[in-house]
Amino acid sequence: MTVALVPDGLAGERVDLAASRMTGLSRSRVDQLALQDGLRLNGQPVAKSHRVAAGDLLEVVDDGPVRQVEVQARTVSGLGLVYQDADLVVVDKPPGVAAHPSLGWSGPSVVEHLAAAGVGVSTSGAPEREGIVQRLDVGTSGLMVVARSEFAYSALKEAFRQRRVRKIYQALAQGYPDPPSGVIDAPIGHHRGPEWKMTVSRSGRSAVTHYRTVEVCRGATLLEIELETGRTHQIRVHLSAVHHPCLGDLLYGADPVLADRLGLKRQWLHAVELSFVHPRSREEVTFRSAPAADLAAALARLRAD
Repeated sequence: MTVALVPDGLAGERVDLAASRMTGLSRSRVDQLALQDGLRLNGQPVAKSHRVAAGDLLEVVDDGPVRQVEVQARTVSGLGLVYQDADLVVVDKPPGVAAHPSLGWSGPSVVEHLAAAGVGVSTSGAPEREGIVQRLDVGTSGLMVVARSEFAYSALKEAFRQRRVRKIYQALAQGYPDPPSGVIDAPIGHHRGPEWKMTVSRSGRSAVTHYRTVEVCRGATLLEIELETGRTHQIRVHLSAVHHPCLGDLLYGADPVLADRLGLKRQWLHAVELSFVHPRSREEVTFRSAPAADLAAALARLRAD
C-alpha cells in the first residue's frame, strides 16, 4: 500500500491519474484497484473519476511492495542557512536540490540537509516533508522558509494560504516582453503530455504573476517578478505562455542554442526576496539573496555581447 499527500501540481486531477503519477503504476492497474475499492482519499474509497485536492491523503492499496519515501540525513553542498531561530529557518537553496524527498527523486533535498545539520523542524506534515510550508522547483535557486515549531508551521501555512507572504524572483526572459511591466493572469493546470509539466488551462487553478523590466540585454530581459499565487512552475509557465520563456528552460520552450552559449543548464530563475510577518514576534522580516553563481555568469556573458 502506498500512502501519500497529493501535491499541489496534481490538484484538480482525477484520482486515477494522480494515483498513477504518484506511484508509477499503470493506468490500467489503477483502474483495476479502483474497482476493488483500492483507491482511498482521506480514508474513504472513491471512484476513479473523483477529483483530488492538494493535501488530500491518497491511499493506493495493492498487493505489490510498499513504496515509501525515506529521509536520509545528508549535507547539500552550497545550501546556506540565512537565518534561524526556535520557530523557523530560512535557507538559500542551490539548483539541483528539491524541497523534500519524493517518489522518483533520488537527489538531495532541503529536508535532508537540515537533518544532517542538526536543525530540528516541525513534525507537522507528511514524514518526508515535515516543516515544509513552501517549495521551490528543483532547478530554481533562492530563498525558502521552513517551520521549526508547530506554532510556526500553522501560522506560516495560513500566511501562504492567505497570500500574506511576499515572494520576489528575478528571471531572465527570452526576448522583450510587451508591455515591459504588467500582470499575467491565467489559470494553470497539469499538462496532458510530459509528467509534471504544467500549462495554462481553463480548468486550472487561478494564477497571477506581476512582472516589471529591470534591464534590457541583447535578446533577453531581466525581470523582477512578484507572485500573488504559488502554483507549480507558475513563473515558468506564465512566461512561456506569453512567448518569453526563462532562458535555459528547455521544458517550456527556451532556445537551446542560446542556453548552451550562455552555459545555462537550467532555467534562469532565482528567489531573491522573501518577506512575511514573523509568527512569534509579529514583526515583518525580509530576507534577500543574490542570484546564484551560474545565473550571474550567464547574465555577465549576455551583458558582454
